Amino acid sequence: MNDRKRYSDQELAEFKEIILEKLDIAQRDYEVLRSSLSNTDGNDIQDTSPTFKVLEEGASVLSKEETGKLAQRQVQFIQHLRAALMRIENKTYGICRETGKLIQKERLMAVPHATLSIEAKNNQKS
Repeated sequence: MNDRKRYSDQELAEFKEIILEKLDIAQRDYEVLRSSLSNTDGNDIQDTSPTFKVLEEGASVLSKEETGKLAQRQVQFIQHLRAALMRIENKTYGICRETGKLIQKERLMAVPHATLSIEAKNNQKS
């Protein structure tokens, strides 16, 4: 890789577009999960016969727990994407927080909120 200190404004604009697209999708996904948790989709056990009600309530609790975990992960992902947008605005986007070198463009295309280069990520595992 070359010795550039940061990505160009044009490259940052490209990354911003990718991040905004991912952020839009992530926010829509979160809204689906949130509405599922609050039963606003009307898909509950109120109209179920008493025979299956106990089984469905147990499955419903497990399903809500899983949905809650997914919603928490989605909120975290949204926060990471927003932080990446802030780094774009202050022109520090794409700089590895461990090495200070530019993160490879291919990595940022795959994981646009990355703050570590592959090298730094691998060193963490050791």
